[in-house]
Amino acid sequence: MLPHERPPLPPADLNRINPAIWPRTSGRTDGTLTIGHVDVRDLAREHGTPLFVLDEHDVRARMRDYVTAFAGSDVHYAGKAFLCREIVRWLHDEGLGLDVASGGELAVALSVDFPPERITMHGNNKSVAELTRALEVGVGRIVVDSFEEIARLGYLAEQHGKRPKVMIRVTTGVEAHTHEFIATAHDDQKFGLSLNAGAAAEAVRRILALPSLELVGLHSHIGSQIVDTAGFEVAARRLAGLLVQIKDEHGVVLPELDLGGGYGIAYVEDDEAPDVKEIADGLREIVTKVCEDAGLPVPRLTVEPGRAIVGPGGVTLYEVGTVKDVEGLRTYVSIDGGMSDNVRTALYGAEYTVTLASRASTAEPMLSRVVGKHCESGDIVVRDCFLPSDLAPGDLLAVAATGAYCRSLASNYNYLPRPAVVAVADGAARVIVRGETEDDLLRGQL
Repeated sequence: MLPHERPPLPPADLNRINPAIWPRTSGRTDGTLTIGHVDVRDLAREHGTPLFVLDEHDVRARMRDYVTAFAGSDVHYAGKAFLCREIVRWLHDEGLGLDVASGGELAVALSVDFPPERITMHGNNKSVAELTRALEVGVGRIVVDSFEEIARLGYLAEQHGKRPKVMIRVTTGVEAHTHEFIATAHDDQKFGLSLNAGAAAEAVRRILALPSLELVGLHSHIGSQIVDTAGFEVAARRLAGLLVQIKDEHGVVLPELDLGGGYGIAYVEDDEAPDVKEIADGLREIVTKVCEDAGLPVPRLTVEPGRAIVGPGGVTLYEVGTVKDVEGLRTYVSIDGGMSDNVRTALYGAEYTVTLASRASTAEPMLSRVVGKHCESGDIVVRDCFLPSDLAPGDLLAVAATGAYCRSLASNYNYLPRPAVVAVADGAARVIVRGETEDDLLRGQL
């Protein structure tokens, strides 16, 4: 610890499971963490560790929360947060749409017959093959991201006798108060067409000049892990200005407006997750007001929650391998995973809540750093936390709120296999993504 850094204060109860951070069905039974009424020790014995555990009731309930709160609007789950066939089935059951950012994500959805008209395709560099597949299956919306893509898609649509519905991703210049790598609406980054520089208006002209494309709306995404609607209000006002310009210049009133997602969740005690109904009411009020002020009809609103749906319901289980005390500084707790299954701490400086999961403890708290087994000093899962001082090899740790972006960003660094994902509900567990084996790691090598 550097001299100017102040150590965090230990929590009053190391065994507490804060319902604002952990899955809705989680708790302790005889001191052991349970999720979906399943003992985590049983999960570790049957499936090994590291292991991603997903609370099915939690995820489905959050899907329903968004559909209910945004009644009259469209809710599309952002598949990049975490996508597999079972998640797509849950989306279908609960009445959500789906955003995909690649041909691979589209293939997952199509493999379980998800209705293509409820899919929106994103991406700043969609290939000819990806756009062709989207046209062939009838994807509901394609969000265009560049002048080259407008020309490419227009040509392909004409060749295939299609007229896809398209939206323009607009860079509004609104900078969300978040990490620079997940703020996506300022001008100096790869996504979208700049409103300030006039690129978005030019994109409108080019699309309207192509009879093979149907422009239906504007899209904006201001960033991730956002906890209030202030940024959305500014973005909506700027988009309304462009809608007015489109009406005045072309006589066209666009019927749809997609304000993206990025809604935050609680990772640690001090985090405040926004209430879904408050977000929905706030965004509806913002869009209605800015359109009325601009003399426009209110377009149909679309939102794209990802992390907020799947993040809180996910937990990662690890087994402790070594406990190394660095006198005067902290204790390093090494686990059997690391940045190959959760790179967010190394990538964004993300913070997490961790607990001793296989038993309760009344031992004194020790300032700890939970680190992985990779050959990188930056291989850190939880940078600063308190764990019981009687922690020992073989204990299980659980890291909360890992349902989003952990399995999606997982890698095989140091040739570690990516962990399985199990869904738990009503006392039962089932594998929804198989864990990799050494054979998987070697497959494809000549």
